[in-house]
Amino acid sequence: MKAPIRQRALELGFDDCRFTNANPPGSAPQFLDWIDNQRHGTMGWMKRNAEKRIDPNLVLKNASSIISLAASYEGKQNNNEGSNMGVIARYARYTDYHDSIGKALIQLTEYLQMLSGDDAESLWYVDTGPILERDLAQRAGLGFVGKHTNLISRKLGNWFFISEIITTAKIEPDEPEYNRCGKCSACIDICPTKAITSPFVLDARRCISYLTIELKDSIPLEFRSMIGNHIYGCDDCLAACPWNRFAGKGRLMAEHRRHDLDQADLLELLALDEDGFRSKFRNTPIKRTKRRGFLRNVCVALGNIGDVKAIPALKRAKKDQESLIAEHAEWALDQINKRYELD
Repeated sequence: MKAPIRQRALELGFDDCRFTNANPPGSAPQFLDWIDNQRHGTMGWMKRNAEKRIDPNLVLKNASSIISLAASYEGKQNNNEGSNMGVIARYARYTDYHDSIGKALIQLTEYLQMLSGDDAESLWYVDTGPILERDLAQRAGLGFVGKHTNLISRKLGNWFFISEIITTAKIEPDEPEYNRCGKCSACIDICPTKAITSPFVLDARRCISYLTIELKDSIPLEFRSMIGNHIYGCDDCLAACPWNRFAGKGRLMAEHRRHDLDQADLLELLALDEDGFRSKFRNTPIKRTKRRGFLRNVCVALGNIGDVKAIPALKRAKKDQESLIAEHAEWALDQINKRYELD
C-alpha cells in the first residue's frame, strides 16, 4: 500500500509522505521530564494526556502504522519594520490549517480505508492529537528535530505543517531521519527570550509563541520588552535555520494564503471591536487568542516600537472594558513616554 498512498498524498497537495510503526517514541522519557519540570507552562492539556502522547496504542487500540505528512507554508512573505507595525507568524497568514489540511486528510484516510479493507481502523490529526508528532515524524524520515525542538526537513526547511494518520493497517516503515544540526546554534543564539535553554530543550514559559498565543493572562513584565513587535507567534528561531535555503513553495496551502495579514498596522488593529476582530480573523488561527489576547499583544508591541502617534489609541485602549487590554495599554503608554521623554 505504501507507494499508492504516497502518490495519493502528493496528488492531494502534501509535500512529503512518510511511514513509521506505532511503537512508543524513544523520546518519551525526555517528554515526561519536560512536563515534570513545568516547562509546558499553563498548557495543562499536555499533562492530562501525557500517557497517550507516549503510546500511540492508547490513542488507537491495535495501532500498527503511522503515516506522517508535511504541508509546506513557505512563500515570499514580508515582515513589516518601523513604528506602529507588527509581525504575525508566517503560518498564521493563512486560513486555518486545521481546516485546509483536514479536508485533504479526510480524503487520504478514505483512500487508505479503501486499500486496507473494512477491518482496518484509522484516525487522523492536524496538530490536535495526543501524540508526539515531531518525534514520530523523525522516525518516519519526514525530517529531524532541530535544536529549537521544531522539525526540519532537508527539502522543506522549517516551513511546514505536520499531520498524521494512525492506522491498524500494517505498512512497511521508512528509514528514520537523523539529526543534522551539527555545530550550528543559530536558532539558540537568536531567540529574544532565551527560551531554548539548551540544545533540544525549550522552556515554553519563555517562548514568544507561548506568551502571545497560549498564555491567556497578563504577559510577565520581564518578557514584554523582549517580545518586540511580535503580535501572534514568533518565527525567529525558524527563520535562522540554514536548512531553509532548500525550502520550496507549498502546494496545498498556497491557495489559502491571506495576503492582507502581511500588513499588521498596530493602530488599525487596536481599534478593532469584538465584531471587527471576528470579521477580520474569521477562519484563521488568530481567532483562538480572542480579541482580549490579541489586543493585549498589540499593546505590548506598541509599547516596544510605537511612536507618539500611538498615544491616542493606547489611551482609548486603557479605558477598554476588558481589563487585560487596559492593563497592557497602560504599560505601553508608560514605555512610549519614557522613550520620548514625555510627561
